[in-house]
Amino acid sequence: MVSAPTLRRAACIGGGVIGGGWVARFLLAGVDVAVHDPHPEARRIVTEVLENARAAYARLTDAPLPPEGRLSFHDDVAGAVAGAQWVQESVPERLDLKRAVLAEIDRAAPADAVIGSSTSGLLPTDLQDGMTRPERLVVAHPYNPVYLLPLVEIVGGKHTDPATVQEAIALLAPLGLKGVAIRKEIDAFVGDRLLEALWREALWLVHDDICDVETLDDVIRYSFGLRWAQMGLFQTYRIAGGEAGMRHFLGQFGPALKWPWTKLMDTVDLDDALIDKIVAQSDAQNEGLSVRGLERVRDENLVGILQALRDGDGGRGWGAGRLLAEFEARLRAAAPAPSEDGPVRHSARVAPAWVDYNGHMTEHRYLQVFGDATDAVLRRIGVDLAYVEGGASYYTAESHLRHLGEARLGDDLTVEARIVSHDEKRLHLFHRLRRGVDGDVLATAEHMCLHVNRTAGRVAPAPAEVLDRIAALVRSQPPQPDDITPGRAIRAAGTP
Repeated sequence: MVSAPTLRRAACIGGGVIGGGWVARFLLAGVDVAVHDPHPEARRIVTEVLENARAAYARLTDAPLPPEGRLSFHDDVAGAVAGAQWVQESVPERLDLKRAVLAEIDRAAPADAVIGSSTSGLLPTDLQDGMTRPERLVVAHPYNPVYLLPLVEIVGGKHTDPATVQEAIALLAPLGLKGVAIRKEIDAFVGDRLLEALWREALWLVHDDICDVETLDDVIRYSFGLRWAQMGLFQTYRIAGGEAGMRHFLGQFGPALKWPWTKLMDTVDLDDALIDKIVAQSDAQNEGLSVRGLERVRDENLVGILQALRDGDGGRGWGAGRLLAEFEARLRAAAPAPSEDGPVRHSARVAPAWVDYNGHMTEHRYLQVFGDATDAVLRRIGVDLAYVEGGASYYTAESHLRHLGEARLGDDLTVEARIVSHDEKRLHLFHRLRRGVDGDVLATAEHMCLHVNRTAGRVAPAPAEVLDRIAALVRSQPPQPDDITPGRAIRAAGTP
């Protein structure tokens, strides 16, 4: 893999559904983005896509995102691409238009900028016609929504420098994107070829009244769509072969390729009657749902799938979930180190998945936020992941929560954490949860944590360096407020 400088400035030429998704992906990764799109509604479209992306990221990860990049709009291509390290073209899928726009980008962009085209099927060699620096062009074909789906097909043309392909992949990785190099340019590349095959067969099934569009969607989303989300095609079929593996699967199901199961080579006539049928069935399937509403449902579902994949395989992550875990690890590593002075604070925002039927943050989410605050205290005293992997940790033995107010969707929350008492084996914590807008105390929590030797499976004294950090943290805490009232159920450390 070719090393690449950190991406700091990008330009997006075209701000529609795909272009707006690129804008959001760049901005939320801390990249400054300059946009040019002559469409009169471009600002509104980009703003709405960005709002959805922000909401999705708030649910997707609690890793500290970098400060958002600066967004600017420009009246011409030259103004947008000035100083850009990456220029992403996302104009309509017309070869003549794309060639003209890419030639204009080529003339104005820095000589070392990567130029990516969002085309879903045009060959990069055809796009390079008219460019003076065609070696800097790649197809960078993403999937919608760009800010959540991580795959980008990177395809070089006849004149593309192979180093540009590797540079593009390296630049995209810190943004949480998975760039895959397609070895040879081919119409529609890989992903859209697979989708086109499925689409052709789906049109025939609807045309022949085998099923309607909702039934067809149900077949996908309740079955193999779930498998594909984590294992793709070949890995899924390897499992289907049982212990004998892929060779057995191919031997068992290979003859089916000669059966008349498909009409892939027989193209359906997409006439007015079929179009009317599909439109009517689609309207019925989505009655009462706006496009923005569908996008929000899609994003919420994708967030849940990505998080489930992140937490799978014993916490090691799988597929796109492992990529999310790696992205979060980079975010945490790049975040400013927590202050070693003063009280420990943890921040969170109430996400849509956190609220119940009353519109309030559901009970177990309070415990999650307080647990994250406890983790922040543990990291301050040196009990981090490396410490846990070394064979020791603090385990929570008791917890008591008081609910004093209501946290609602979108509320910014802050937990003030303090050590009430401690000894060599016990750590007594008191957390206070405030709403950011008015400072109201919404809940408090107490936790009694015990230091445990994980190898031996029993409580053990914490080492001197941890105890010293605890003492230092206690000294840095402000005086205990009068309204901190530890409950009677948890005895303070050091008392009988």
